[in-house]
Amino acid sequence: MKNRLKVLRAERDMTQAALAAALEVSRQTVNAIETGKFDPSLPLAFKIARLFNKRVEDIFEDTPDST
Repeated sequence: MKNRLKVLRAERDMTQAALAAALEVSRQTVNAIETGKFDPSLPLAFKIARLFNKRVEDIFEDTPDST
């Protein structure tokens, strides 16, 4: 699954640690999502969307290769 998390975080000049604190997850989780190694749960995806005032589909894009 592709995502724009790193871009959105950078636009707000947030560190991974700051984003992780805001989302109540580890910095490693944020890194794994940004690098596409981990797909967030649906509740976490909605939490991310609310934090950036975006729709989930504005941040995450399903790709045919991801399962």
